[in-house]
Amino acid sequence: MRPHNGWCLAAAMAAFCFTGFPLFAESPTVTESAVRVFVPQIVAADVRPHIEYLAGDDLHGRSGADAKIAAAYLVDHFRQHELKPLFGDRYDQLIPGLGHTTENPIFVGRNIGGWIEGSDPELKKEFVVIGVHYDHLGERDGEVFAGADDNASGVAMMLELAEQIAKQPTKPKRSVVFIGFDLEEHMLWGSRWFAAHPPWPLEQVKLFITADMISRSLGDLPLPAVFVLGSEHAPQLKRCLDEVGHPEGLEIARLGIDLVGTRSDYGPFRDREVPFLFFSTGEHPDYHTPRDRPERADFDKAARVSSLVLEIVTCVANTNDPPVWSQAVTGDLDEPKALERITTLLLEADDNGRLTDIQRYMVSTVRGRCRKILAAGQMTADDRVWLVRMAQLLLLSVF
Repeated sequence: MRPHNGWCLAAAMAAFCFTGFPLFAESPTVTESAVRVFVPQIVAADVRPHIEYLAGDDLHGRSGADAKIAAAYLVDHFRQHELKPLFGDRYDQLIPGLGHTTENPIFVGRNIGGWIEGSDPELKKEFVVIGVHYDHLGERDGEVFAGADDNASGVAMMLELAEQIAKQPTKPKRSVVFIGFDLEEHMLWGSRWFAAHPPWPLEQVKLFITADMISRSLGDLPLPAVFVLGSEHAPQLKRCLDEVGHPEGLEIARLGIDLVGTRSDYGPFRDREVPFLFFSTGEHPDYHTPRDRPERADFDKAARVSSLVLEIVTCVANTNDPPVWSQAVTGDLDEPKALERITTLLLEADDNGRLTDIQRYMVSTVRGRCRKILAAGQMTADDRVWLVRMAQLLLLSVF
């Protein structure tokens, strides 16, 4: 995941919602007793070797020449499980740099892609795409930025999904595509190049999924949740999330992508109105530091998130009612529910005098407004604007 210069205010509400308490056990339209809870199909032992290798000392942070080693690892995995090359007869899509011409070719990276053809004669012409970035920051000032959570964890998810689906005796109806993007840490250059030069029209993509940092939690708090953003742009995705439920030991927090701006490889697809989902467990103190190493990763959590993504891919790849982009975003009670719970817990935990009088007043005010919204059973556009602004103030003044 890369920083975004203009994101701090736009992301304030989301970062505030990522404060880290167990508050997302149910959807506003599904009672807790009706939520499906399933046993994770992917386990820690599946994702751990990928994270340990990709964030190991031999790859020096997966930048430059070392990113090529990571790319070769992805290609080997795709070949081992008999995925078809995505780019004609090649698994790699070379990414040109500045000054590139036919006479003077300059390539600065490579996307790696493979795919599994769908089983339905017609629906196989449509695609569910899982794309994650495999690059990281490399070495700086003699220190290695290993990037275990960012984003070896997301790559491990993609590789395990490729293996799980490849082993299925009956493949999903739609074709499923797996892409490792290079140069995400450089202005999303890999995914931007792919979205501008896809192997087929992007209109054939019914869902794009990315995951960036799924093996930790925001602030290293004991939060068994994954944040899922993007479903507000496709009602079918909300229904799919409700139907799928969640793995044992993992909660789901649905938020609007407009709260965080462009933070990862969903950006080029969102801009082209491709339905998408973004999965993340949030930033932590080791983000973009040499401390983001495999021994700090929560392999069980990464496996649970991977199992959730597998269920969603299966749902969308087989449905007769695929997601359709909707520009209009209506107010969703998930956000005030989250804010009400967070502010309540902040006030309950204030016995050590953490909050000043002004902060306590602000927290109490936000909680009161959230409770009014929840009592009314709907959130208006004005409510959401107010909550976003107040959450920004709380983030800047409390956290």
